[in-house]
Amino acid sequence: MKQKDCIIIENLNVFAHHGVYPEETRDGQNFYVNAVLYTDTKKAGYSDELEDSTNYGEVCQEIHRFLTEHTYKLLEAAAEKLAEYLLQTFPLIQELTLEIRKPEAPIPLPFESVSVKIHRGWNRAFIALGSNIGDRQAYIGNALKHLGEDGNIRNIRVSTLIETKAYGGVEQEDFLNGVLECETLYSPERLLLRLQEEEQLAQRKREIHWGPRTLDLDVLFYEDEVWDKAHLTIPHPDMINRDFVLKPMSELAPNFVHPVYRCTMKELLQQYLKSTKV
Repeated sequence: MKQKDCIIIENLNVFAHHGVYPEETRDGQNFYVNAVLYTDTKKAGYSDELEDSTNYGEVCQEIHRFLTEHTYKLLEAAAEKLAEYLLQTFPLIQELTLEIRKPEAPIPLPFESVSVKIHRGWNRAFIALGSNIGDRQAYIGNALKHLGEDGNIRNIRVSTLIETKAYGGVEQEDFLNGVLECETLYSPERLLLRLQEEEQLAQRKREIHWGPRTLDLDVLFYEDEVWDKAHLTIPHPDMINRDFVLKPMSELAPNFVHPVYRCTMKELLQQYLKSTKV
């Protein structure tokens, strides 16, 4: 595995008020934070300029401020929220490993420390866009606006929107389709829930399978992960038979490799076009 550049912060002491018991949130105690910030240090290494790096002094100040201004019952919650905050605040940090230690935890036995350690980061995802009811452009545009304002989604790129015939054999109006590429802090399941929130805002009704819809948002890819769960399958299982997915994908990321078929988007589109050629 290729070694990743990182900045390491060890045992940053923060006196804060986190805990399940009332005396913990009332009296406070010492916490110690360890953080590994994965970031490309090459540019700063050549330029020797602070602006090209992540200022670890500022990171330490923000960790201290965040943990002293917020109160959480669980270390898990404190770690999760702090990791999210740091990734949103310092754009050069691509991923991080964060540990919060609690050496003064109320445990009536001899111990050195308890801690929670998590690894979080920005993940590349591709999302299919579709609409065939009412003002199709507006439904898609509103969703793009809302997702662009979401702090857990960044670096959005959107393909050309194309008009296509409905897929699945149900007689209905033509669709406007495209693909969105982004980086997200959401897990695949939370990303799905976030997209379903946008569909609900567009008053989508799920009455007919493959039927008409105001807004259709599907997770196509999440990094190179392969999921097969009752409510979510990644990569999208039928995308290789859908030109309205393959064409926008080939526009945005022609060399992106399908983790199951091991072909690029450009190759899959060529295969599809060849198979449907009369």
